Amino acid sequence: MSTPFINFNDEIVFADTKLLSTDNRGFKYGDGLFESMRLMKGQLKFADLHADRLQRGMKALKIDGYSQMDAWFLRDRTESLAIRNKFKHGRVRLTVYRDSTGLYTPVQNKMGFCFEMQPMEEPRYFLNDKGLIMDVFLDLGKPLNFLSNVKSCNSLVYVMAGIHKSQNKLDDVFIINQNKLLCEASSSNVFVLYKNHLYTPALSEGCVEGVMRQVVINLALSLQIPVTEAQINPEILYEADEVFLTNAVKGIQWVMGYGVKRYFNKISKELMDELNKL
Repeated sequence: MSTPFINFNDEIVFADTKLLSTDNRGFKYGDGLFESMRLMKGQLKFADLHADRLQRGMKALKIDGYSQMDAWFLRDRTESLAIRNKFKHGRVRLTVYRDSTGLYTPVQNKMGFCFEMQPMEEPRYFLNDKGLIMDVFLDLGKPLNFLSNVKSCNSLVYVMAGIHKSQNKLDDVFIINQNKLLCEASSSNVFVLYKNHLYTPALSEGCVEGVMRQVVINLALSLQIPVTEAQINPEILYEADEVFLTNAVKGIQWVMGYGVKRYFNKISKELMDELNKL
């Protein structure tokens, strides 16, 4: 397949085009944020939720131009790029960075952006056949502050967690916050089923404010499954009946094992069925 195209500041170029200078603040300081999204049948899924989160994140980072990043803009640029790449289904990443010179203090707060796309075969979400094997990443806790919920380009916690995952031959890892409470996984939010009640770390615990997290909370409530956003001690993982992860690209992925503990996937299957009905 030919090299796919990207949209770099509304210019369509080949994905391997050399575009960034050493002055780029995303490169130098991780000064930006991003959205991971899913394209299905040529259409961007949950564009309204992605736009809302992106705009709030840009406001928090004081990057100008957030009003431009509405749902229409995300759909238009994503679906146009999909046509150019001849993709029907795919993973989409939108990176927004502060397009400015300066050292730590930027000269201006102008927005720059880039849409990237990778093809996928699936026209819907699929629950993983083999459950994930996971452990808790203890080397580095995620700090708690007003930027913790933003999907920012400052991702070293996730990079180090990913290295730990690979070195220990795990499918994924749980990330804890600075208080050693459950926060999220390396690229997903976490849900724990305990005594017929669904728990997920509250936003105050430092997890990214996931789009699929909110979708799944709404789906669970519609199925009359009680949901609580809470502080969660990792020790509950030894007592839970079911654990699963959520993100906008894969939907729901069930966890099979944590240490010697093994889990079921009944609720995750029910929720995935409802998700695909959307």
